[in-house]
Amino acid sequence: MKGSLIILAFFAVGLVGGIYDAFPSWLLSEDLTTYALFILMFLVGISIGSDKNAFYVLRKLNFKVILVPLTVVVGSLVGTSLISILLSDINVKEAMAVGAGFGYYSLSSIFIGQLHSQELGVIALLSNIFREIITLLAVPVLVKYFGKLAGIATGGATAMDTTLPVIVKFTGKDYGIIAIFSGIVLTILVPVLVTMILEFM
Repeated sequence: MKGSLIILAFFAVGLVGGIYDAFPSWLLSEDLTTYALFILMFLVGISIGSDKNAFYVLRKLNFKVILVPLTVVVGSLVGTSLISILLSDINVKEAMAVGAGFGYYSLSSIFIGQLHSQELGVIALLSNIFREIITLLAVPVLVKYFGKLAGIATGGATAMDTTLPVIVKFTGKDYGIIAIFSGIVLTILVPVLVTMILEFM
């Protein structure tokens, strides 16, 4: 939990500093964030790749591993459908489209903005950012009370990149492989499902 609070503290400092223009312009470059993510992914890759037993998990689970992203898809769509009942301005289709972002806020918000409206695109952006933040903070609790796959499920598409280090830390390198697999599958499904929901439902 201490690690999660430190992450939240860094996020809060960055947020406040960004609001009040406290940082130099070069620090605001999107390229810098991308490079930081590349380095982080490289280090996580080394950590997982150096563990010769990590890939044994995929061989052991074989086809069952597909149930992880499948469960995330079903849970996200059913959950957002139920939440839409409580919302007067968002219908079931719109809520499902937001849920189909699976935490991939940049891609899902662009798709939804183009296929539906900029307003719903902003909602998708914020909703999926919150999903990522909640995952970063809640993984220790989720793993403790609901099992190691819970953190992966909550992370959605981000389980393969931004939330992967936290997931690996609290579940182990073996589950890092499952997280990457699930994240890749969900990332591929984001444009497909968002388009299907908004265009054909």
